[in-house]
Formats: sequence, C-alpha cells, structure tokens
Amino acid sequence: MKAKLNCAKEAVKLVEDGMVLGIGSGSTVELFLKELGKRIKAEGLEVYGVPSSYQSHIVAVENGLRIVDLLQFPELDLCIDGADQIDSSLNCIKGGGGALTREKIVASASDRFVIIADESKLVEKLSMPIPVEILPFAYGFVAREIEKIGGSCRLREGSGKVGPVISDNGNFIVDCNFGVIEDPRDLEARLNVIPGVVENGIFCNSMIDRIIVGTEEGVRILERL
Repeated sequence: MKAKLNCAKEAVKLVEDGMVLGIGSGSTVELFLKELGKRIKAEGLEVYGVPSSYQSHIVAVENGLRIVDLLQFPELDLCIDGADQIDSSLNCIKGGGGALTREKIVASASDRFVIIADESKLVEKLSMPIPVEILPFAYGFVAREIEKIGGSCRLREGSGKVGPVISDNGNFIVDCNFGVIEDPRDLEARLNVIPGVVENGIFCNSMIDRIIVGTEEGVRILERL
C-alpha cells in the first residue's frame, strides 16, 4: 500500500488548476483521486475529469472533481492510470478491472499519459493474459480466431453474479493467454483486426509519456528514450 500511495502522491504534483484529466481505473488511481481531493479542498483547485469507469466516476465525484465528457472536452490535458504489468521497454498490459476500452480512449485523447504503479508490476517481458473486450454476439467466432493466432481464451466471470463480467460498454471481457509476448505492438494490431473485438489491453510504449513507479522508499520515474 505504501508503494502505491507514494506513486499516487507524486502524480498529484502534475495536476494544475483548470486541468481536464483523463481518469483511469483501479486501486492506485483511487488513491490518486483521494490525494488529489486533498489538494482540491486545501488549495481551492478547479479540476475537471473524464472517468473511464463507474468506479472512478464515483471516487472522482466524492473527491471534488467536476465530471465532464469527451463531447465537451475532446482533448484532455493529462491522463493518469494504473497498469497490471509493465515490461522493460515500457509497454503495458491493462484491463484487469475490465475498463480497458475507455481507458485507451481517454489516454489517446490526452496530451500526456502517465502510468502509476508499484514496483511489483515491473517485468522483463509481458506475459500475463491479455484482457480483450468483445461484442457478446461475436464471442464464439472471436475465441476461435484468437486461438488461430496462438492464444487460449477464458471468458471472465464475475463474483457475486452468475455469468460473464459485463464491461461498462455492455460487452464481454475475455482473458487471452499468449505466454511470453515478444512483440506487443504486432499482437495488439492482430487482435484489433478481428471482427467483433472492441479493444485489447496492450498499451504500447508509444502511448506512454511517463511511468511513476512507487517503492516503499519513494518513487522511480521511467520515461521513453
């Protein structure tokens, strides 16, 4: 928890009065929003936010951000989000919480995209199953096509609810295991050309401006060369 809190506090320093933020999802982003809420209250900041999930929407409102959308602000100043795995080239896998599509949209709409994560998320190469959001109608076909390119699929099922997890967009989430991923950019493209795939959880390093890695002692800043 301390490592997550350290990177969240560091990210809050990037926020300026009047900014419009893209807001990711997950436990580290929740800590970021709570720390930002303290600044909003203490300094009287006015900060706008486009949340990527209902979870982050609720936490943002509770901490004093003004919620807007991409119709009002199609270009955002800064996006803050977490990651589930980060490789040595700064490619990421996201979507453990199922919000990958909206997360990728708000990240792409932002002038700067900053990842916050604790050091346990760092790996040499990406290897965890890739979350893929698909249209329910296309599930059987998409699963077959993913198997053709070397992946094994598991339909994500919820706890406390019978049946599959449904994304904020009303779609299925499938976790696809490809083992060690040698070329994330190529795999991202191959997944997204399958009809019925909405988006996948590979976030290539070309999207990412900075990664703030939290440790027990403080933070490390990673940036693309």
